Amino acid sequence: MAELFPYRPMNLYQNYLEASQAFPDCPIIFDQEQVAFPELGTETTYQASHDLIVKRAKQLAALGLKQGDKVIIFKGQAFDTYMLAVAATYLGAVPVMVSYHFTSQVISVFADRLENPFIIFDAVTADVVAAVDNISDNHKIGVQSLLATDGVEADFNPLPEDQIAYITHTSGTTGIPKLICHSANTMGWRTKYQKTVLNYIPERRIVGFHISPVHSRFNIGMSSLMIMGFPLLPLSNSDRETVERMFLKYQPQAVETHPNHFVQWATIAREHPQVFAKTNYYHSTFDAINNATMLAFLEASDNAQAIFLQIYGQSECGPMILKAHTRDSLKTSNARDMGVGLAGLTEARITDSKGNPLPAGQDGHIQFNSKGRALTYYKEDQRFQDNVYGEWWDSGDYGCMDENGHLFLKDRQVDLIDKIESNLALEDMLLDQLNFLAEVAIVRDQNGRPQPFIAPNKGGQVDMDAWWEAVSELPFLNAPIVLDYDEIPRTATMKVQRLQMEKELQEGKYKA
Repeated sequence: MAELFPYRPMNLYQNYLEASQAFPDCPIIFDQEQVAFPELGTETTYQASHDLIVKRAKQLAALGLKQGDKVIIFKGQAFDTYMLAVAATYLGAVPVMVSYHFTSQVISVFADRLENPFIIFDAVTADVVAAVDNISDNHKIGVQSLLATDGVEADFNPLPEDQIAYITHTSGTTGIPKLICHSANTMGWRTKYQKTVLNYIPERRIVGFHISPVHSRFNIGMSSLMIMGFPLLPLSNSDRETVERMFLKYQPQAVETHPNHFVQWATIAREHPQVFAKTNYYHSTFDAINNATMLAFLEASDNAQAIFLQIYGQSECGPMILKAHTRDSLKTSNARDMGVGLAGLTEARITDSKGNPLPAGQDGHIQFNSKGRALTYYKEDQRFQDNVYGEWWDSGDYGCMDENGHLFLKDRQVDLIDKIESNLALEDMLLDQLNFLAEVAIVRDQNGRPQPFIAPNKGGQVDMDAWWEAVSELPFLNAPIVLDYDEIPRTATMKVQRLQMEKELQEGKYKA
């Protein structure tokens, strides 16, 4: 029997070209105009967007970009960030995908590692780029200058399939982010995984998503959706007005975003369920999420058999472990149970600190075996190799596996708190019980004791009586520190920066 999705390397431009040839009229709908592709307006097609990508590539060539050059793409969060990466790939340049919220200090460190790369920026990031003095002026490309440049003739010039072709970064929760290097070969294995999962969706109806375009998840998701002919509804904005307006109008059959955006949108699902009435599939990107949040979205769907697919993975390895939730299964589901690997592509194991496998039920380091594992950290190969155990990668996460091979995520190894088996599980429980909360994050105080930070729903208040009732029989917790949701420091993918909060707590920034 022929293999459904035979493995093939994944070049960003080649994939976009083939998708535009197979599905030229397939729509892409935006919630706002794309600053680097203003000609597209808010509605375009695979073919029209492809043709403009080639135009941008030829304009970049006129500005000196060529095969092998590194080009940092550093602009406001939108789908055109990905399209610029595809344009760079056409020339054989290496896109370096960088979150728009980074400081000039971080960009300067990246520029040192990358040795005077090109950088594409827009109005959102212009001031930061202006303060970076280790990138040559002729390597700084403002979007408006790019649009005003006459293109030159340039052909598709792909890199060898085993060479670094795409660079993303780690979240930066533990310091200056590391630059993660991917090749066409490693990305090919990840898209094989993604296409296998997407094939369970019977219709090719529109897919809505709000994902950081610089995350390694984005290019795998986009290239897989496009080569299978799904209409796209990428949101640049995650605010309630945008979500309600776009999803009510286009009624996506599938929705994907980061776990913390699902938490943020849960209020919409509960108060205005028709926004998600036609959504049959939800997908939480690369992290755990609590049961009550998943249930809110499943109950908003008109389809009683709607599925919330939780895929746990890491940028270095790609999507790894998956578990499908339904309204019925959530009644007995343990939110720490991430599920199982995808046969033949990914698996996990639990080891001690030296990489020795541990038996079922025993807590330890979570290690991954993935054919899509990244190549290295750029200019920091030893840091990468420190996590390599033969074919296995130490994820930095802590958990256990049961006798049936289900993986239970408990915490990041760096986040472990004495006397609390899993602070993530505790946060899940509190979010489940206390519907006035938009966020709970528990970190260590100066003495290593658990310090909760809590944020109420927008416009709401914290019910302290209910809080203390909920935690009365739990291990000791400090009195909670209340912040607005937007005051909690986060990475590009909306993960809480726990170590940053601990540092600021020790510096006296927060008071209970």
